[in-house]
Amino acid sequence: MKYTWIFSFLWVTFFARSQQVDLSYYLPEDYSYDQSIPTPQSVLGFEVGEWHASHDQVVHYFKKLASSSPRVQIIEYGQTYEKRPLIMLAISTPANIQRLEEIKTMRSQLRSTNKAVNVSEIPLVMYMGHSVHGNEPSGVNASLLSAYHFAAAAEVAADLEEMVLLIDPAINPDGINRFANWVNMHKSYHMNGDPNNRELNEAWPRGRTNHYWFDLNRDWLPVQHPESRGRISQLQQWLPNIVLDFHEMETNNTYFFQPGIPSRNHPLTPAKNFELTEKFARYHARYLDDIGSLYYTQESFDDFYYGKGSTYPDVQGAVGILFEQASSRGHLQENIFGSIAFPFTIKNQFTTALSSFEAAKDMHDELNQYMLDFYQEAKSEYEADNNRAYIFGSKDDYGRVYHLVDMILHHDVRVYSLEEDVTLNGVPFEAKKAFIVPLNQPQYRLIKSMFETRTDFQDSLFYDVSAWNMPMAFNLDYMALSSSILNLAKVEELEKDLERDKGQVIGAAGAYGYAFEWQEYYAPKALYYLMDKGYQVRVSHEPFQTDVGQIFRRGTILVDKGASEKSDAVFFEDLQAAAEQSSITIYALTTGYTSGVNLGSPSITVLEQPSIALLVDEGVVSSDAGEIWHLFDQRMEIPITLLPTGRVAAADLSRYNVIILPSGSYGVFNKGAVDKLKSWVENGGSLIARGTALNWLTQNDMAPFSFQVVEPEETEGQRNYADMARERGARITGGAIFKGKLDISHPLGYGYNSPDIHVFKTGNQFLHPSTNPYANPLVYDDQPLASGYIHPTNLAHMSGKGVIQVASRGRGRIIGFVDNPNFRAFWFGTNKLFLNAVFFGQTINPVSAR
Repeated sequence: MKYTWIFSFLWVTFFARSQQVDLSYYLPEDYSYDQSIPTPQSVLGFEVGEWHASHDQVVHYFKKLASSSPRVQIIEYGQTYEKRPLIMLAISTPANIQRLEEIKTMRSQLRSTNKAVNVSEIPLVMYMGHSVHGNEPSGVNASLLSAYHFAAAAEVAADLEEMVLLIDPAINPDGINRFANWVNMHKSYHMNGDPNNRELNEAWPRGRTNHYWFDLNRDWLPVQHPESRGRISQLQQWLPNIVLDFHEMETNNTYFFQPGIPSRNHPLTPAKNFELTEKFARYHARYLDDIGSLYYTQESFDDFYYGKGSTYPDVQGAVGILFEQASSRGHLQENIFGSIAFPFTIKNQFTTALSSFEAAKDMHDELNQYMLDFYQEAKSEYEADNNRAYIFGSKDDYGRVYHLVDMILHHDVRVYSLEEDVTLNGVPFEAKKAFIVPLNQPQYRLIKSMFETRTDFQDSLFYDVSAWNMPMAFNLDYMALSSSILNLAKVEELEKDLERDKGQVIGAAGAYGYAFEWQEYYAPKALYYLMDKGYQVRVSHEPFQTDVGQIFRRGTILVDKGASEKSDAVFFEDLQAAAEQSSITIYALTTGYTSGVNLGSPSITVLEQPSIALLVDEGVVSSDAGEIWHLFDQRMEIPITLLPTGRVAAADLSRYNVIILPSGSYGVFNKGAVDKLKSWVENGGSLIARGTALNWLTQNDMAPFSFQVVEPEETEGQRNYADMARERGARITGGAIFKGKLDISHPLGYGYNSPDIHVFKTGNQFLHPSTNPYANPLVYDDQPLASGYIHPTNLAHMSGKGVIQVASRGRGRIIGFVDNPNFRAFWFGTNKLFLNAVFFGQTINPVSAR
């Protein structure tokens, strides 16, 4: 077998170098193909693997297949941010293609019926998802082969009578196009595979991520992006038995397929899932043996976080299978085995698509039965559970509650709106601002995963995060209920396509002034909208009470026409527009003679409209930058300049009053750039830094942040070499939730009503609190761990350490965030801390800063 593999590898390398790639290299032997079905080359003009197919070329080919074969129907399920269509093919027999909706209905019986189900009569569904990471191209290019093979091969026709294939060629079209364009524009016709070649070294931000630089393979559960929302909607309709997830890994590897490391499966996933995955593995091994490919299994990756593509199916009664192919990262690259050519990577991926198809055919009844059993067992687990429902809400912020409800509804979970006020265990929940999720429904296990807290684990290593409690992420009141409450209080079941409520203005045009509080999630959106219209806006640093007894808290925004020459009627229309689009309530004020402070008080500060530069490009962590960009551009509709680090030295920084440094190294800055940034802060700018950018600021004498150095464990004697990776890896904080204490009287704490808050932490950066106690608006609690895994040594360092710290330099402020308040776009509960830094950083008293 060794010599078979070497021959195969050298064959691919030779023909890739000489551009002599042939379809017969990929296709299995002894199959006959319908000549009326177009091959990829006949449509694209090049053979698969000769060039990297762009997304539009893949879509073009799939449309040709759909118009040529009665086995194929194309499904468009959304658009990316860059307006590329999200598509997949449904492939089955012509008769099945005519009754796809009926098949969906049949499959829904596996999840929700109490009737006897004949699993052998229900068609099996296998979903094939390719290249969620855009620079892992063997997947999307292999999808061309899978589509052709299953649409044209005569020998699969009988098997398709009991099966529907869903081929999603490009989960991340924007990233795929970005990468394909890069490698194609740098391809030589005579390749040498040198890893230093520009083709093999993408420019920042690289093609892995979507338009806003998010890793879409972490978004299956949060569903914050259109690619994920459309795909999950389809999966909830189809309920596939198998979800194939085609990826790539580093070049000096072979081929991985699941099962992953057994001890790292989520406890809510049945053991049977691992058994079925291992059963599939035998098919993959046999097929890869036949073509002489090297592979491995059960030594890498895990199935713990349900937000990943190969793990989300495991909590849906399906079997998710991850494939990881060593990447050529272009058309040809040297590696430790010699060279790896693009066609070879594609062939491996296509081969495991074929092996999966055979396994699915052979396991048809077993897989349908497993899904049926999965949901019946979930019902039994519910009956043994002491809890019957979860309730969550916020009396002051509809926006955050809405977004959590929207997320939950997207996973085919029933949610009820509370229609009357109730108090439970001393916690008030208000009508229309609180929601109930009963556990007595098929998605019991998924619901438990979103609401549970967990601090005990079988393993101490995690491929991704170890906790994702959603009410904590959204900073909401919540509790488990021993009663479903549905029969104890007035409730109303929500529709799946929930729309956000519109805000309103209470009062009339021509009032003395107008005010709105800062608690609502979209209050910053309204503030910027009114700033951009030219109105004067101020923030109150003290609470006040109106003549009719209404109390406004710290952070309240006051709006008047200022220098604007607009009429009262136009002003009022703009206020109404701001309220409606931001789901806030704006109140008309009849007098400035308020109690607490008057409306002309020096405790009320005029705000300057933010002009924001976000540093991007080399040296910057693209995911951190993308989360910030997305927050402002998509959520708050605030323009933001993406300023490349290489332009800082030459740029006119005076046009910005806020500059944001995402986590990064910033070694690209020369002394001139550093001095220019220092001068900009000294002249009154607000510099906001995150993560390792704080270390860079400290090293360059821009801010006096001080960090706890975590020393390695001191041991003497002998330790097992085989345990080294595990023991060192256990000290990495991969992602957990911690309790913090927030100073809600501080401008960075405006909009929060309680000092108790949850933050998400990755990494082992521990910030010593400032000796100025007013410079520490957010610190970790004395007992900080809320949910997830952290090594005991690291946990010991956390108590009382800083999460946010403020320093001053000249007339400016430097605001440092250790932990990520914008994590993966679903950590809604801490977004406002970051927005407060942008809008209110200018108002922080310098005496309070470090």
